[in-house]
Amino acid sequence: MRLPDPALVVLVGASGAGKSTWAAAHYRGEEVVSSDALRGVLGSGPHDLDASTDAFAVLETIVAARLGRRLTTVVDTLGLEATKRRAWLDAARACGLPAVAVVLDTPDAECRRRNGARDRPVPAPVLAGQLRSVRDVRPLLDAEGWDLVVTVAADDAAPPPVPAAAPRSREQRTSSLGLRSVLQVSRFPWGEDPLAWLTDVARAADEAGFAGLALMDHLIQVPQVGRAWDPIPEPWVTLGAIAAAGTGLELGTLCTPVTFRPAGVTAKAAATLSALTDGRAFVGVGAGWFEREHAAYGIPFRRPVSASTTSSGPW
Repeated sequence: MRLPDPALVVLVGASGAGKSTWAAAHYRGEEVVSSDALRGVLGSGPHDLDASTDAFAVLETIVAARLGRRLTTVVDTLGLEATKRRAWLDAARACGLPAVAVVLDTPDAECRRRNGARDRPVPAPVLAGQLRSVRDVRPLLDAEGWDLVVTVAADDAAPPPVPAAAPRSREQRTSSLGLRSVLQVSRFPWGEDPLAWLTDVARAADEAGFAGLALMDHLIQVPQVGRAWDPIPEPWVTLGAIAAAGTGLELGTLCTPVTFRPAGVTAKAAATLSALTDGRAFVGVGAGWFEREHAAYGIPFRRPVSASTTSSGPW
């Protein structure tokens, strides 16, 4: 089952049910708002109950702020208090976000075993009350109006997959001033796995809301950026590889020199990339200024001429 994204996701389960483990396996850490983690920040540790009031006050502030920005927000608490659940559900509705309840259906015996293995276990009577509450809350969730109620079994071999980020629209990649920003990548400290490094950069740019990603078109690294022997990939081949990363970024060059790429060849490369990316290719064109790279690859370097030069001159 694919969960909506962005969305409010409220976890429901007793101590030891595996809520935090499930959340960590399916969402980025920044998306999970955990009462235990906040107790650790505001108190002496995750199980410092004396810090609970402060921790939940901060949790509510974070949840409200993230929902107000329409960001996926995973609330990692017991999820057993109806008043809190309804407040989170109402907040999601007000922001136009879908709301999902995820119930961790872990056997009572397993919850007790996990709890007993902790450095600071929840007292047995408290855990017993939580387990009873989990059984009571399941029929209530359908009546509360959640868009989706998902039950995750402890031995489920195929839990709901990591939610795929919804592709950003062109409007979402445009600032309030009507500007669209492109990330130009000019240095390539990619170590032993160039493709993984490039893919990570592209996905991070996509997640950050950039409209596109551009590569320099040089045969050797330029002195303003790095050393001549530093990595500098052929851009059109590299952009083709980045296109397979599954982002919504526009892809192109900044800039392709006219001195060593004939216009027709550049047009062919750009048209191919456009076909592979559903029209997300662009071309930045430059005059070609770096004489050293021309010499290194045996390409004639034609210098610019004055306006008085006739058409029979070098340009």
